[in-house]
Amino acid sequence: MEILKMDNSAQKAIGTTVGGLVVIGLVLSIPLLAGFWVSVDAGHVGVLKTMGAVNTHELSPGFHFKTPMMDDVVQIDTRLKSFEVRAAAASKDLQTVETTISVQHSIAPTMAAECYQTVGDLDKIDLTVVAPAVQESLKAITAKYTAEELVTKREQVKQLVTEAIRNYIGHTLSEKKLDGAVAVANVAITDFDFSKEFNLSIEAKVKAEQQALQAKNEKERRITEAEAAAREKELAADAAAYQIKKESVERAAAIQREANALSQNPSLVQLRAVEKWDGELPTFSGGGPMPFISLPAPERRHVAESKTKEVR
Repeated sequence: MEILKMDNSAQKAIGTTVGGLVVIGLVLSIPLLAGFWVSVDAGHVGVLKTMGAVNTHELSPGFHFKTPMMDDVVQIDTRLKSFEVRAAAASKDLQTVETTISVQHSIAPTMAAECYQTVGDLDKIDLTVVAPAVQESLKAITAKYTAEELVTKREQVKQLVTEAIRNYIGHTLSEKKLDGAVAVANVAITDFDFSKEFNLSIEAKVKAEQQALQAKNEKERRITEAEAAAREKELAADAAAYQIKKESVERAAAIQREANALSQNPSLVQLRAVEKWDGELPTFSGGGPMPFISLPAPERRHVAESKTKEVR
């Protein structure tokens, strides 16, 4: 009985030990089994490294097998990414200008392995390729323009800076035999920032130009009003002269008609005298009224000639 009990105890101990070893084996085998496959996330490609060496064949998103303990997979993000750079440069007239430039770009999935082997992932590309491209391009373009021109020709400068950044990135990648490895989708440039002193000088200049323009407009307004007044006087003078001329013509015509009438009817002279007579006879030095005597034409002519001689 004692021997039987000892056998049962030994069997239980052996069973417990074996069970523990199995559990430990399963626990230890899970990482080993997991090393047989890898899952690449969407929007990424996998770069396979075997004992540190990069395989030029990219792994597409999804499930893939690999060799445990030997292969390692680095996931490279191929989605569009925005990288911002705060850049500073000097204008042609040595004014400091600052701006923030945002470059939207992505790695070409088919060149992710070569790009990773030569430069690194997208973060390394931003630091070693994109950031220098932004700085150098901004310096090269702004040096061609004065600070005032950077303001007045803002859109033209932005376009040139964008083209320079694209060309710089393309040239740098081409030198590393990575043509087309990075696709630049867009380059956004914020407004240019200048020093406080320059901004104050610009405001003063703009204010002076506005005042000069206002003075010019005021001068032109006064000139226009003066010209209008002079023209009005000229028109009024022309109208008055025309009226005088018209009245003179009419008066001359009336006198001519009256003269013609008098020459054709001598008795009309006496009628005009009677019409103008106030009813009183003229007086002379003797004190009495002078009689109104009608003399014949020869006598009147003789009296007129006598008076003319007296006056002489």
